[in-house]
Amino acid sequence: MATDPYDLITMGRIGVDLYPLQTGVPLARVETFGKFLGGSPANVAVAAARLGRRTALITRTGADPFGAYLHQELRAFGVDDRWVTPVEAYPTPLTFCEIFPPDDFPLYFYRQPKAPDLEIHRHELDLAAVADARVFWMTGTGLSAEPSRSSTLAALAARSGGTSRGGASPGEVSPGGASPGVASPGGVSPGGASPDGGRGAGPAGYAAAPDGRITVFDLDWRPMFWSGADEARPHYAAALRHATVAVGNVDECEIATGEREPYAAARALLDAGVRLAVVKRGPAGVLAMTADGRTADVPPVPVEVVNGLGAGDAFGGALCHGLLAGWDPATAVRYANAAGAIVASRLACSSAMPFPDEVAALLDGSPAAARAEGGRP
Repeated sequence: MATDPYDLITMGRIGVDLYPLQTGVPLARVETFGKFLGGSPANVAVAAARLGRRTALITRTGADPFGAYLHQELRAFGVDDRWVTPVEAYPTPLTFCEIFPPDDFPLYFYRQPKAPDLEIHRHELDLAAVADARVFWMTGTGLSAEPSRSSTLAALAARSGGTSRGGASPGEVSPGGASPGVASPGGVSPGGASPDGGRGAGPAGYAAAPDGRITVFDLDWRPMFWSGADEARPHYAAALRHATVAVGNVDECEIATGEREPYAAARALLDAGVRLAVVKRGPAGVLAMTADGRTADVPPVPVEVVNGLGAGDAFGGALCHGLLAGWDPATAVRYANAAGAIVASRLACSSAMPFPDEVAALLDGSPAAARAEGGRP
């Protein structure tokens, strides 16, 4: 395993997205599709890698050509796939969608009889690497079935109670960490790099445990993976006890806390033990609230929406980037909003994740944000 801690390790869902190449057309009439890496934790890792962070993913695929394709894509995007392993018994999941801009994007998950990413076993985890990562990101879907549920909780326990192997301390940036091209909002040069490379002084203390590590619970409520909200709630509560950051929309916050009103939901997440609560409010923007008393209510970034499905993953990867750089809550959320808006203006998810100069350009009002999707370094 690597000597230096990862900037970000994500854990959970992966699959192949088969998205229509026509918009405004029902799935029954679609004739052509594009094939993309999919799954929220996979996309979050890609989004952070695009912004210069050293990332890895813990998941499983089928032992089939689609699984081989996902490995190929992860590597091409710069995501470490060492902990992406095959499951002989189950096929790699497929996800289809319909695209009816600006706000109707039905999803169809093909994860039967069981998705390989729910077959992550505790004994297979590199808990030392998980404990050492500067940010660890897990999702509600990973709690929906065993053995993934127990494995996810074990990873969280390693974060909150494990002992670090050493290497770079939480406030340092390892040589394998952020690249010199990582952007900081404001004062961005045409090449996308701020004077300090966007690294900041270290991870944002308001979002971190006392040891400086950040553990993010993406509430990720997918009702089709559960028998109902009552089944999910105790497992969400167990995960919240280990997390330092919770991210979700109002529906997801209601599952986790019983509260839908954004300010009440944020306070309930803080009461559950996190240090930063991020509540997505759709057209009303994003609310961020910290345990040390800071509140940021950030408006959305207006764009012409093509496909909104990847926006939340871009937001997540960019939020991790901002927290690693030590930005204040409003700055981190504003940057994440811009990253999400860029992806919402494009068809795909993974290949649409923006580069630093694109996010900076949108924040500055420059046309550079319109770069065609799919480019790679």
